[in-house]
Amino acid sequence: MKAAVVVFPGTWSDGDCSWALQKIGIDVRKIWHRESSFEKNELIVLPGGFSYGDYLRCGSIAQFSPVMQGVRSHAENGGLVIGICNGFQILCESGLLPGALIRNQSLQFRCEDTYLVPGSNSPFTKNIGTGQVLQIPISHGEGNYYADKQTLDLLEDQDRVAFRYSSVMGEVNKSSNPNGSSRNIAGIVNEKGNVLGMMPHPERACEGLLGSEDGNQIWLSILEEYL
Repeated sequence: MKAAVVVFPGTWSDGDCSWALQKIGIDVRKIWHRESSFEKNELIVLPGGFSYGDYLRCGSIAQFSPVMQGVRSHAENGGLVIGICNGFQILCESGLLPGALIRNQSLQFRCEDTYLVPGSNSPFTKNIGTGQVLQIPISHGEGNYYADKQTLDLLEDQDRVAFRYSSVMGEVNKSSNPNGSSRNIAGIVNEKGNVLGMMPHPERACEGLLGSEDGNQIWLSILEEYL
C-alpha cells in the first residue's frame, strides 16, 4: 500500500504522519501543494498545521491549492482521504465534508489527551472493537465542529459520525467535550465513507512511549482496507 502526505506552506505534522504510516509498512511519499496527481490505490493524508498561516480562516486558502483538484478527483473515484486537524478544516472548506470548524468554546488553544468512541462503520474504523475507547490527543484552537441541525441529523441518520469525544469510560457527555463541538463530534465521513476528517491526531498516538498506541488502529484499519 502507498500513501501521499500533502504538504502545504505551514504544514508541520507531515513528518509525524509519514512516520506513523511507515511504521506499519506503508510506502509514503510527500507531495507538495502545487502537484495534483495521485495513484489510484493511494491513501491521501492532509496533515495538521497552519496551512498558509490560517489567514482568513483555517483551511480557507488551502482549498484553492492545485493539489486539492487531485484530492477531489481521488475522493470522487472512491480513493481514501484522511484529513487530520487542519486537514479536517481544509476538507470542510473545500466542500468535501459538511460543516465548519470554529473557535473552541473556551477561546483557548487546547493541547491534551482526549478519549474517543467510534461511531460509523467505515474503512477508517473497521479495526476498532465495539465499545472500545481510544486515547488520542488534540492540539487546536479551532476544533469546535459546527453544522446546522439538518446537517447534524443527516450525519446521525446516515451513520457518518466517525468519532465522538467521550470520558475514559466511553460516556459521551458535556464534560468530556474539550472544545464545544456539536454533539461531541470529533470526526465525520462523507456519504461514500471514503473521506474522513478528524480533529484528534492519531499519528501522535502510535508509540507507547508517547502515552498511547491507539492511533495505530486507525492506520491499521486503512491498511486492512487495501489488503
